[in-house]
Amino acid sequence: MKTGRLVVVGAGIGGLTAAALLLKSGWRVTVLEAGTYPGGCAGTFSHKGYRFDAGATLAGGFDPSGPHTRIAELLGLDWPVTPIRDAAWVTHLPEQSVHQWVDTERWRAEYLTKFPYSARFWRKQEQLAKIAWDISTRDFPWPPASLGEALRLPLALRPQTFLAAPYVFSKIRHLLPRETRPDFKAFVDGNLLISAQAISDEADALYGASVLDLPRRGVMHVRGGMGAIAETLVNWIRANGGEVLYRQRVTGLETVNGRVRAALTSKEKRFEADVFLANLTPWALETLIDRGKAKLRPYTRNLPEMWGAFVVHAGVRAADIPQSITHHHVIVDVNHPLGEGNSVFISLSALNDPARAPDGMRAAILSTHTRVRDWQSLYEQSPAAYEERKAEYTERVLSAAERALPGFRAAAELVLPGTPHTYEFYTRRPLGMVGGFPQKSLLAARGPQTGLRNLWLVGDSIFPGQSTAGVTLGTIRVAKLVNRDSIFEIG
Repeated sequence: MKTGRLVVVGAGIGGLTAAALLLKSGWRVTVLEAGTYPGGCAGTFSHKGYRFDAGATLAGGFDPSGPHTRIAELLGLDWPVTPIRDAAWVTHLPEQSVHQWVDTERWRAEYLTKFPYSARFWRKQEQLAKIAWDISTRDFPWPPASLGEALRLPLALRPQTFLAAPYVFSKIRHLLPRETRPDFKAFVDGNLLISAQAISDEADALYGASVLDLPRRGVMHVRGGMGAIAETLVNWIRANGGEVLYRQRVTGLETVNGRVRAALTSKEKRFEADVFLANLTPWALETLIDRGKAKLRPYTRNLPEMWGAFVVHAGVRAADIPQSITHHHVIVDVNHPLGEGNSVFISLSALNDPARAPDGMRAAILSTHTRVRDWQSLYEQSPAAYEERKAEYTERVLSAAERALPGFRAAAELVLPGTPHTYEFYTRRPLGMVGGFPQKSLLAARGPQTGLRNLWLVGDSIFPGQSTAGVTLGTIRVAKLVNRDSIFEIG
C-alpha cells in the first residue's frame, strides 16, 4: 500500500471520517474547512447560549455492528453519546400517535395495535432490512468504482442475500397492503422521506426497508449536539498528527492531465497533495475544477436535485415542554403531499444536556422538506415575497409543533427561521440542497468517482448517502479504495 499527502475539502462527517481513517493508515492529512466549526450539515452552531444542530438531529448506526461503532473501534475513540431507551421518535398523525420504539418487541406490539392489517408488510420489511444491514457490515462496494471493487463484490454476498433478489427492481409501494389506508401510507411515506428522501411510490424497496429499521439500529442522544461527533473526529485527527484548518475556503482545484495537483484557498494558500477528497455535492465540486469541468458537467447536468429544508431553530422554556421523548414527527394532513409544512420533524435537546441551552431552556429544531427552486426564484426576483413566504412557513411549522407539543408557540422565547437560501449561505451547498439524493433505485446509485483519477467524493452525495450512518458507510468504502487500489502515482 502506498501512502502520501492527502487533502480533504470540507470538514463534514464524511471528510473527517476519511481523514481519520487514512491518517491511521499512514497518510499525511490536511482538512480544509471554509467555516468556523466542523460537521457541515451535521454540525452544531452556537447562538445566544444555545447549541443548535445545523441540519441532522438524529444519530443512528451506533448498534454493535453499526458504522459509528466500527469507526470507534478502528480509531480507539469514544463517542459522546447516550443510548435512547424508549422511542426514537413519535409520529403524530391526525387521529393517533405512533411510537417508534427502540425495542423490537415493543415496536411490533405498537404496529399491531395501531395498524393491525400491516403485519405482513412489517415482516417483509424486517426481512429485507436484516439482509441490507448485513451486507453493509461487509462494506458492499456499490456501485463498484474500480476493477478491484468489482472483483470483491461476490465476497460480500451470502446465501441469505439472494432472498432479496426478487425485490431489486421493486419499490416500497409494492410491499404495502393491497388496500392501504391513507393514515398508514402517510406514516410509511413520512418515515421514508426522513431517511430515504423519497416516499413509498418511488423509494427503492431494499434501501427503504433498511431505513425504516433505523429506530432499532443504535439511535443515540449526542451530548452537546450532533456536532460533537465531528468535534470528536477533529480532536482525534489533531492528536494524531493531522491538520484541520478552519476559515480555509477552497476556491479552486488545480488540475493537470486528468489529476488534481493542488487546492487553492481564499487566503491565497496552495495545498499540494497526491490524493484529494471532496466532502461536497457534485455541483459544488464542479465550481472548483478548471480544466476538469468537461468531465464533471455531463454528470451534474443529468443529476436529480436534492430536497431543501425549511428550518426553525427555537429556544423554548423547559418547564412548558417537559417531554422526555426528544424527537417528534408531525403529519398534518394524510391526504396531501408531505413536506412544505405538511410534515415536520421536531428535535428537542435532552433534559439532561445543559450544554445545549441556557438554564431553564431547551433547544428545538423544527424542519420540513421543501423544493429549493421556488425559494431561489423568490429570493432573486422578489425579496418582499421571499420574506412573506418565510413568515408563512414559520407559521406552518409552529402550528405543526403545537399538534405534538401543545403550548410550544407560547413557550418559544427565540425563533430563528431558515430557508434553503440560508443553507446555501452558511454551508455553501448550491441552492441549499441537503440530505442526499432520493434513493429511488439501487441501479441508479452514485459512487465516489469524479472523472479525475486522484479525486473522490465523500459525504451524502454518494451511496448509501443519507444520515451520518450512511455517510460513514460510504466513507469507509472510499478510504479502502484509496488504500487498496494502486491507481495513483504517489510522490
